[in-house]
Amino acid sequence: MADILNNIEELVDKDEKLIDIWGRRTPKFEKRYSEEKNSVLRVLSDYGVGASSHTEAKGKVFGAGYEPLIIAYFIGLYSNKRLPLSDDPDEIKDRGCGQPIQYWGNLDSKKYRHAYPKLRSYIFISLIARTDIDWIAIDKGDIKVSTAISKLMETMEEYINYGLSVMAEKLNKDSSFFFSNRSFLDMFLQLTDKYSDQQDEEDDEVEDL
Repeated sequence: MADILNNIEELVDKDEKLIDIWGRRTPKFEKRYSEEKNSVLRVLSDYGVGASSHTEAKGKVFGAGYEPLIIAYFIGLYSNKRLPLSDDPDEIKDRGCGQPIQYWGNLDSKKYRHAYPKLRSYIFISLIARTDIDWIAIDKGDIKVSTAISKLMETMEEYINYGLSVMAEKLNKDSSFFFSNRSFLDMFLQLTDKYSDQQDEEDDEVEDL
């Protein structure tokens, strides 16, 4: 997979990689997940007030607003479910959380923050794997790089949108759901178990043939 990623990165030019162009973008999401007091981003993070070293003391699970988006992305990815954003532009947060992807997880002056550049790479690799793009056509110049980036962002935003819908549903049923030390762990263990079961079923079907 790493070799594939390196080859795709070089499709742009020697001075700039595809992952860097993607990194300058900011995923959009629906406003309903951030504007209300009890919305996902405001309940779980410091969205709207900036990251803080006192996040835990204030009862927030995350610091920066993009951190719930990362969790939502992986919920969508591991569920293998995408949810298109609303067609109404008034319901969409155009600049997302305000932080381009390239800055997600960067260290700053705040305490207790850790950089996670590898996580951005994992997201990018998974988008490459899950997005239908003709890379040969791009290499030949038949398809613009900007078109490929737009498709990658669409996949990302739809995974995030599905993940946020799941998180919102959990909060609506139990406002304290995500404040357990095992909440996210249990959620992803369940998702990976379902994925394993699905793979086993597919393997059985192949054997039957």
